[in-house]
Amino acid sequence: MNDYHWMQQALKQAEKGQTRGEVPVGAVLVGSDGKLLAEGYNQVIAKQDPCAHAEIVAIRQAARIINNYRLTGTTLYVTLEPCPMCASALVHARIHRLVFGCRDFKTGAAGSVLNLTTGDPLNHRILVDEGILSQQCLKLLQDFFRERR
Repeated sequence: MNDYHWMQQALKQAEKGQTRGEVPVGAVLVGSDGKLLAEGYNQVIAKQDPCAHAEIVAIRQAARIINNYRLTGTTLYVTLEPCPMCASALVHARIHRLVFGCRDFKTGAAGSVLNLTTGDPLNHRILVDEGILSQQCLKLLQDFFRERR
């Protein structure tokens, strides 16, 4: 499986959230063995939980599955650059690699507004790759917000 395959899976999660009235952001977490470990989509409205971002949902699910809060060797694929909360959670979970679709120029914390993934001043560095299926990820968000206005 490659980055495009996993980002397509993240897009499917985003679409699932969109059908439920959530901001369409999706995430999949792949284990060091290259197999799907967990997945998530935004569930802030459904759960009435401001922390129920796609990344957090996937991280929580994975931690329960492996019975460990450390997710070393994993790769998180997410359709939108993580916010500061999510980027910090990635660091604390010791995610090895982050792959995101499009940048978030308002709250992105993997290089756009802040960069919490480089380890400085935090104690863990995350490898970051961006732009995988960026146009599809961006279009999904733009269409969602266009319909809302």
